[in-house]
Amino acid sequence: MSNYGYFAHVYDSFTKNVEYEKRAEYIFSLLKQNGVNSGIMLDLACGTGTLSKYFSDYGFDMILTDNSPDMLAEAKLKNPDALILCQNMAELDLYGTIDCAVCTLDSINHLTRISDVRKTFDKVSLFMNTGGIFVFDVNTVYKHRKILADNVFVYETDSSYCVWQNSLNKKTDEVSITLDVTPLHPQAVPQTTPSASTRQKNVATPFRRNSWRCANPPAAHQRVSARYKKPSLS
Repeated sequence: MSNYGYFAHVYDSFTKNVEYEKRAEYIFSLLKQNGVNSGIMLDLACGTGTLSKYFSDYGFDMILTDNSPDMLAEAKLKNPDALILCQNMAELDLYGTIDCAVCTLDSINHLTRISDVRKTFDKVSLFMNTGGIFVFDVNTVYKHRKILADNVFVYETDSSYCVWQNSLNKKTDEVSITLDVTPLHPQAVPQTTPSASTRQKNVATPFRRNSWRCANPPAAHQRVSARYKKPSLS
């Protein structure tokens, strides 16, 4: 999913329960346990760059990649000194090597083909210095079957209203997610979003319809459409 548009502008208001600071602290502890506490970090599928900001505060030089120019425009505001690259995970192409990498909030689950998962891991490995660490998370098959399943979730913030619809393919455990995001105050919707070197276009409409497909467990919100696949490398 690359066309987030308006949803990128309000994404952070729907993810306040993520506890980014605690998540960053935990990941940093894992890196330190494995001998990495400084250097260049890649935040793969960084979204709006909230987590990246905490790692920057820990002293890492940050590289942020995401497939969405809309998300990267928001990420640039929080990480003005970071290198920002608009890239698909499976087509990662960096200018040099890195000391560690993170990929969080179930972003790996957006890769619906096992070949793309392998490709992504190979790419991260290609640019990783010896002794480097890659920390990532994935949703589980249980979450796809029992929590997301065919359920509908409704969220409301001060600025927007979001209806999150899931559709489970019981044969493959893939979940298709549809998010309908509507601003509660259309007059407050920005006509343009902050610029970034990777920006492709301005926000078009206040009502955003998006879609993803996720193979097994998914990980995102909006009518963006996505497909999630279960994490299986065998």
